[in-house]
Amino acid sequence: MKLTILGGGGFRVPLVYGALLGDHAEGRVTQVVLHDLDAQRLSAVTRVLAEQAADVPDAPEVAATTDLDEALRGADFVFSAIRVGGLEGRANDERVALAEGVLGQETVGAGGIAYGLRTVPVAVDIARRVARLAPDAWVINFTNPAGLVTEAMSRHLGDRVIGICDSPVGLGRRIARVLGVQNPAEAWIDYVGLNHLGWVRGLRVAGRDELPRLLADPGLLGSFEEGKLFGADWLRSLGAIPNEYLHYYYFNREAVRAYQEAEQTRGAFLRDQQARFYAEMRNPDASALKAWDATRAEREATYMAENRESAGAGERDADDLSGGYEKVALALMRAIARDERTTLILNVRNRSTLSVLDSEAVIEVPCLVDANGAHPVAVDPLPDHATGLVCAVKAVEREVLATADSGSRTTAVKAFALHPLVDSVNVARRLVDGYTAVHPGLSYLK
Repeated sequence: MKLTILGGGGFRVPLVYGALLGDHAEGRVTQVVLHDLDAQRLSAVTRVLAEQAADVPDAPEVAATTDLDEALRGADFVFSAIRVGGLEGRANDERVALAEGVLGQETVGAGGIAYGLRTVPVAVDIARRVARLAPDAWVINFTNPAGLVTEAMSRHLGDRVIGICDSPVGLGRRIARVLGVQNPAEAWIDYVGLNHLGWVRGLRVAGRDELPRLLADPGLLGSFEEGKLFGADWLRSLGAIPNEYLHYYYFNREAVRAYQEAEQTRGAFLRDQQARFYAEMRNPDASALKAWDATRAEREATYMAENRESAGAGERDADDLSGGYEKVALALMRAIARDERTTLILNVRNRSTLSVLDSEAVIEVPCLVDANGAHPVAVDPLPDHATGLVCAVKAVEREVLATADSGSRTTAVKAFALHPLVDSVNVARRLVDGYTAVHPGLSYLK
């Protein structure tokens, strides 16, 4: 099979290739094509992959190209992992928002809207090209904001585009570990929401829901990442375990203050860190894999550092530093390609899963996956407080999509102003002014 990775010069591509190297079954990926607009980044990542594959005799062949159409032709699967505007764009997203006293995180609040506004037109163009050049391909979307971008692409690809995120998987794994579940894969995770806006409402093992046992034990609640972030009292009040990104909603003032007081924003940190890595790759004698491993370890250890500091949560546990989105992607690809039926938490079209949203809305829920794609399972309705957040944020996503279609600056202002974390229409107007001033990718707004 041929796998095309868009954003193939991206830092996390070796995670995907590393997962592929462990797959030796029939029907596996034998050809990987990396596409990126930056030839230097492609060269650096290709070096890392070559070192990864050095001792693997049947390693998938790797090719690299800056020609998008060439990369897409004949693809069986397409991983979309692009970053429009690069990490400099992410740093600007954060800076402009924080100057207005609102959150600039890349998927949540003002920063997520800005990122979506410049990413959706590019993602739509990719979807149209896939439909024309590789109509039988399945697109697995990593690109943030993952739910929004997946919904934009689904308007052209239907159910053949599926969004993935490792946050729900990591959350379920941490809960299972704390509860002493021997094999987390055997646990059913009742997780419902949007990307970066979901809640675990139950964790069933052999038909028994073990979550009440966790919620009743302050010691257990305080022993893992989300318990430290949110506090045992708040988790018991909710009766659920929220995705870590909900810390930006439940503790917004504290999060914004921590980001404003930080020496660097997350985007600026990653921009500088990865610039050092790619610069080091210009040295032909440097070990690409060693440099990449060291950079990745630092990246994972500092993930959501400001939130943990504001909550007094301390350092991340070593078990939480391994990521996992590449494993989700490989499991999804195997299930479709080989009809290896499995259950995964994915971003897919709602159909009739959540009655408060229409059938085309992309949501994040457990799905049964087989050769025909991902099928969302029936879930219980969300409580009112969660329904309100989900509906409000989905409405904002729809305004972003409408802006990308129309190029209307007025609609862009509406998208910002309607977000729960933007507290003024005047702030929304200044955000649009600030973002259009720094992002060439928003020049389409009139």
